[in-house]
Amino acid sequence: MSSGDFLGPIGNASEKYADGNPITRALLRRFLTEIDETVQQLAPSTVLDVGCGEGVVTERIAAILPDAEVVGLDAEDERLAAEWDRRRRENLTFRVGSGYELPYGPKEFDLVCAMEVLEHVERPEALLGEMARVARRALLVSVPREPLWRISHLLAGRNVRSLGNTPGHINHWSSGDFAALVSRFGRSNRVRRPFPWTMAVVDVQE
Repeated sequence: MSSGDFLGPIGNASEKYADGNPITRALLRRFLTEIDETVQQLAPSTVLDVGCGEGVVTERIAAILPDAEVVGLDAEDERLAAEWDRRRRENLTFRVGSGYELPYGPKEFDLVCAMEVLEHVERPEALLGEMARVARRALLVSVPREPLWRISHLLAGRNVRSLGNTPGHINHWSSGDFAALVSRFGRSNRVRRPFPWTMAVVDVQE
C-alpha cells in the first residue's frame, strides 16, 4: 500500500497484539487461530499479504508454511521497515508497494491475503480486483463485523466519541454484506465469523 491508498494510521492503530486485557487477548487468539487453520487447509506454496502492517500475521503464515514463499507488502514507513527487519526469515520477505497496483503479474501467488485492510481503503473493489488478478487459487480477507465491532467497543469504553468506530475505518460491512462484496471476485466458499470479525475465503480459479 502507499500512504495515499487508505485512511488511518500505517500499521496497527493500537498495540492490540500486545494488549494485556484478557478478553482482547482471547478474541485475538481465536482470530489468529482461524487464520492459522484456514492457511493450513489451503496449503499454498506462495502467499502475498497485502497491507501487512508490522508483519505479525505474515510472520505467522511463514512459520505455518515453512516450505512456502511468503511476501508481505505495505506502505513505505520507517517504523514498519524496522519491524520487517526483525521478522524476516528464510521464506519471508517484505516489500513496499501499493495494493491498487500490485507489482506482480497475473496469478503469481496461490493465496493473496488482506487482513483488516479493506475497512481502511477508499476503493475496496479496486483493491480486491488487483488481489484477484495476482491470485492463482484463493483470496483470504477479513474485516471488522459490523455493527458488533462498534457495539463491543462502546461497551468496553473505547472510541466513545466516534460511537465505537476505530480511527481510519471508513467502510463498514455486516457479514452478509461482506460476503456479497467478495463474491464478485470469485466463489465465496467459506465465511467464518470469529467475533468480532468476518473472514472469507474466495476461490478465484476459473
